[in-house]
Amino acid sequence: MPFNHNDHYHDLLLRELPTPCRRALDVGCGTGTFAQKLALRGIEVDAVDADGDVITTARQQASALELPGHIRFEQADITRLTLPPGTYDYIAGLASIHHVPFETVQKLRAALTPNGVLVILGCYREATLWDHVVSLGAVPVNTVWRIVVFLQEKRSTKRACSSKQPPPAPVAPPSMSLTEIREFAAAGLHQSRIRRLLFWRYLLVFHNRVSEAGK
Repeated sequence: MPFNHNDHYHDLLLRELPTPCRRALDVGCGTGTFAQKLALRGIEVDAVDADGDVITTARQQASALELPGHIRFEQADITRLTLPPGTYDYIAGLASIHHVPFETVQKLRAALTPNGVLVILGCYREATLWDHVVSLGAVPVNTVWRIVVFLQEKRSTKRACSSKQPPPAPVAPPSMSLTEIREFAAAGLHQSRIRRLLFWRYLLVFHNRVSEAGK
């Protein structure tokens, strides 16, 4: 039964878009669903993923759409990619940062324009009793959502006519606990906000205020 936890939080991430937002970077873009939503808002998007299969699928799906903004897909390792400082108004990483050293967020921060926004929808390692309690509580809610999404897609003509499913994105277990992520963010991303989300995710939001950009 299909239920994509990352897709579930897209609207939450889009609320953090700055005004104006002309250019964005999607780190670990997968098959490009979130990049498409950014482009629908007229934003120029650089979408990067290390997996060649998902990038191929992302290009194919985006090419079939009429989007106000352009998406440039690139197969690349974000840790090796050169990001010019002060380039992006908005940078998003959806369940991708735990695939690379967490210090990569500093590289992303440097690529923000003044007043740009960095959002990380991340996965964390369960390390405390409360982590496990939240995880356990998410299980029945997750089951309900899976059933709802399955029934919706079963009724969808688009799904009924589609025989080919997109390739699955590579997965990896997160190595950092939420406490460790908070400690790193407190030291390297001053005044960032982190909150735990239900479906085994956290949300980190960093606003590159003009005063911060000058430091």
